[in-house]
Amino acid sequence: MTKQEAFFDLGPEQVIQAVESLGFHCDGHQLALNSYENRVYLVGIEHEPSMVAKFYRPGRWSDEAILEEHQFIEELASLEIPAVPPLTLKGKTLHRYLDHRLSLFPVKAGRAPDLENDDHLKQLGRYIARIHALGAVSDFKHRPTLDVATFGDDSYEYLMENDFIPRDLESAYERLAEDLLNVIEDAFERVDAKQIRLHGDGHPGNILWDSNAGKHGIPYIVDFDDARMGPAIQDLWMFLSGDRNQMSASLDTLLTAYSQFHDFDARELALIEPLRTLRMMHYAAWLAKRWHDPAFKAAFPWFNTQHYWEQHILSLKEQVSALQEHPLLWA
Repeated sequence: MTKQEAFFDLGPEQVIQAVESLGFHCDGHQLALNSYENRVYLVGIEHEPSMVAKFYRPGRWSDEAILEEHQFIEELASLEIPAVPPLTLKGKTLHRYLDHRLSLFPVKAGRAPDLENDDHLKQLGRYIARIHALGAVSDFKHRPTLDVATFGDDSYEYLMENDFIPRDLESAYERLAEDLLNVIEDAFERVDAKQIRLHGDGHPGNILWDSNAGKHGIPYIVDFDDARMGPAIQDLWMFLSGDRNQMSASLDTLLTAYSQFHDFDARELALIEPLRTLRMMHYAAWLAKRWHDPAFKAAFPWFNTQHYWEQHILSLKEQVSALQEHPLLWA
């Protein structure tokens, strides 16, 4: 059995055995959490708090890249930034059990932030700024950069070369994707944003708001699995929602708080729609690359249908107009 096959077949018994190999006694309670890239479980421990066991997908990250993520989170936590580092056990944060690589994390409970609550936006702005202040000190050595090549070109080429796009839509997708990538490339060249270490996937689902901590609660920032080099706006734009006026108001609140702890280059606002477009292209390719994983077929049954690709192309066409609009402004 290959490592990949072992990962696909990972079951409750193996999860318990892996956790107990690190010196714990499981109480039999186990819950699969909402993760598909990796396998993540809430595991009950006898006479101790439950913990989260994260099993890393084979072939995605090198050991060095995973440890670099762990080190970044540990540095953030040492500065009292509410990130959640893995537990250090036997002097290590990354462990092996049979063909699996895993880490254990303490459990943090919370809910998604209220993006219509100014206090929540201010807290997010301040903490993300502090993450970026540390992120700007040095570069990742083993993790990639979020750029047009890795998120856009590679995604487009993978879908075309592996026959995911239906034949009757190939020409339309090809012309549209190439036009979008040219526009996005031009936008990145004009802005020439500074590349810093990022969370990489800053969206409400990766914030656990503990409303019982502090005056306004504490937003625990979790899942640094996509940490990479990139422009600061990547960790901010997904917290904006609503129409243009609503997004502008939220942006002002977020960045005013952010700028108390770290400088923000307002030119990066011109990258919001390019980054949104790249995320859409990357997401489609990510699903395609994982389509051999049985968990993906079960979780995303609507993917790779004629309707899916028609809607994907329609969404990308809407981005053509979005890319032509003036960027949001921040005074």
